[in-house]
Amino acid sequence: MIDPTAPVVLPGRMARARQTALELPDDIRLRPWRESDAHVLVRSCLDPDIQHWNRPGQVDIDAAREKIARWERRWHTEEAAVWAIAPTGDDVPLGLIGLADLDLRGGSGEFVYWLLPAGRGHGVMVTATRAVSRWAFAWLGLHRLRITHSVANTASCHVATRAGFPLEGTMRSALLHADGWHDEHLHARVQDDPEP
Repeated sequence: MIDPTAPVVLPGRMARARQTALELPDDIRLRPWRESDAHVLVRSCLDPDIQHWNRPGQVDIDAAREKIARWERRWHTEEAAVWAIAPTGDDVPLGLIGLADLDLRGGSGEFVYWLLPAGRGHGVMVTATRAVSRWAFAWLGLHRLRITHSVANTASCHVATRAGFPLEGTMRSALLHADGWHDEHLHARVQDDPEP
C-alpha cells in the first residue's frame, strides 16, 4: 500500500548535519555532550530529584560514556537530539535537555530535561526549552512538540507552562515511578503557536 502522506521532515536532515551549540542568555549554552562529561552524568544519576522524576538508574563512568556515545549515534540516526546545558565559563554541564522519541515523518518529538541543584531556580530550563523549541520548529521543521511529566512534579509543570506549552490534559496512571503509578500532564506546542 502506498502512503499518500509525505513526511513532515525529509530523512537525512539531521544525519547530514553536525549538532551545533545553541547560545542562551546569561552565558549559558546548549552543546553536544562529550565523553569528558561522563562524571557529570554519573553525578546526575545520584541526585534524588533526577532519580525520582527521570528514572535514569545508576551508571558508572563507563556506562555514562556509552550513554553519551549513544546520544551522538541517535542524532545521526535521527532518533533524538540531546544537549548539555553548560555555562560558557567553566563549560561543566548543569543539566540536560533534548528531544527524544523523534518522529520526523510525523513531525513530532518529546522533551526530556533535568537540572542538577546548582542550575535550579534561575529560569535556565525555561530558556533552554524555548531555544530547543525554536530550533525544532525553524531549523528541523517539526510540527508538534510535547512535554509530559508526573502531575506531582510541579517544577516541570512550571517549566512547561512558562515555556509556552499549554496543558492539554492528564493521562491517567501513565508512568511507573519508584513510589507507584503516576498520572501525567501532557503539554504541547505546535509550529504556528505564538512565541511565549
